[in-house]
Amino acid sequence: MTAPARVGTLTITNALVFDGASDDLVEAHIHIAEGIIREIGTAVTPAMHTIDARGRVVMPGLIDAHFHAYSSAMGGLELELRPLSYVAINGTARLGSALRRGFTTVRDVAGGDLGLARAVEEGLFPSPRYFYTGAALSQTGGHGDPRPGDLDVCFDSGHMNEIADGVDELRKAVRNRFRGGAHAIKIMTSGGVVSLTDPIRVPQYSADEVRAVTEEATRRGSYVAAHAYSPEAIIHSVANGVRSIEHGNLLDVEAAALMRERDAYLVPTLIAYDAMNRRGDEVNLNPISRAKNQEVLSAGREAVAIARAAGVSIGFGSDLMSELANDQLLGIRLQLEVESVGDVMRSLTSVNASLLNTTSVGRIAEGFVGDLLLLDGNPFNDSAALWDESRPRTVVQAGLTV
Repeated sequence: MTAPARVGTLTITNALVFDGASDDLVEAHIHIAEGIIREIGTAVTPAMHTIDARGRVVMPGLIDAHFHAYSSAMGGLELELRPLSYVAINGTARLGSALRRGFTTVRDVAGGDLGLARAVEEGLFPSPRYFYTGAALSQTGGHGDPRPGDLDVCFDSGHMNEIADGVDELRKAVRNRFRGGAHAIKIMTSGGVVSLTDPIRVPQYSADEVRAVTEEATRRGSYVAAHAYSPEAIIHSVANGVRSIEHGNLLDVEAAALMRERDAYLVPTLIAYDAMNRRGDEVNLNPISRAKNQEVLSAGREAVAIARAAGVSIGFGSDLMSELANDQLLGIRLQLEVESVGDVMRSLTSVNASLLNTTSVGRIAEGFVGDLLLLDGNPFNDSAALWDESRPRTVVQAGLTV
C-alpha cells in the first residue's frame, strides 16, 4: 500500500460511530494523532483542530476494490497506447476525485505502477491510499487483448493490460510485477464487455497457466484477482487458486459454494454495467460491447444475492472507465438494492480491507489510520446519505480534512 505523505492531528466530537463491523452506532469522540486513531470514547484528548459531528454518522473511509486510475478511454488500442504522460496526469485527477467522494483507499486492478505510487507517497497530488496490480495479464485474444479481429497490428503490453501466454511467460510476468511493487496480480479468466473478440462465458487461460500465476503470488505472500463472469470461468479460477473474483455477474449456486469453501471474495461492480447502459452514447461504446453489456447488466444483482446466501465475502468495486468515473458513488445505491445497509457499509470498509490483506484501514478502532467519512445523516434510516453526491460529506484522511 502506498500511503499519503501528510498526516494530521484531529478530534471529532459527538459522533455516531459506525466502526466498520457492527450495525450498532455508538456515540463517541474520536482523537487522531499524527494520522492514527489513538482514542475513542466519552472523553478523549482535545486537539487544536476539532470537528463537532453532532447529528452525523462517522464511518471508516470508503474502499473501492476495483478502480482504474489509467482508464482514459473505454477500451481498445486508444486506451492502451495513449502517451503515458497524459494517462498518468488523467489518473491523478481520477484519484483526487475519488478521494473527495470519500474513497480514502483504492485497489487498482489493471494498471498503476511504481511511478504513480511514488507520487502518491510523496504527496504530489491528493489521492486515496493506493494498492495496484500493474497491468492485468491476458491470453492472446483474451479480455485484455485490445486488438480488433479485423486489424493486423502488433500488441504486447500497454497501460492496463499485457498479453502473456504459457506457464514460463506468465511466471516471468508475475515476478516482474512484484519487482515493481505490485500489491497483487490481476488475470483475465473470461471474456469481457469492452473486449471485442472473446465470448463472455468462455474460460480463459489453461489450468496450468492459472496455477502458475497463483503459485507465484502465494509464494510472495500475495494473491490473484481474476476477471470472471460465468460459473465455469469462476470455478476454473477458484479451483486453481484465485482469491478474488471480479464482477462475477453470472455466478450460480455451485460456483458460489466453491468460493465459500475456498474463502474466495466476490467484488461486484454493478455500476459499470448500469453506467454503460445509460451513458453508452456519451462514451461512444462499441455496438459489440453494448450487446455484451446487456448479457450481464441485470444478472449482477442476482449474483450478489446468490453469494450472500452462500456465505461468500462480498466487497465493493466500481470498474468505471473513462468519463463514467463520476458515477462511482451510484454503485453503492445499486448494491443497496440487494443488500442491507450494514452489509454494504461493511463491504465498503472492513470486508474490502480484509480482501486487501491490510489491518490498518477499514475500521474505526485504536491503532487504525485516521481515514474517516462524516455523513450528514444516518444511512440506516436514510441510505442516500451514503451515495448521494449532492449531500454534504466531510472526508478525513490521516487526520487531515480533504
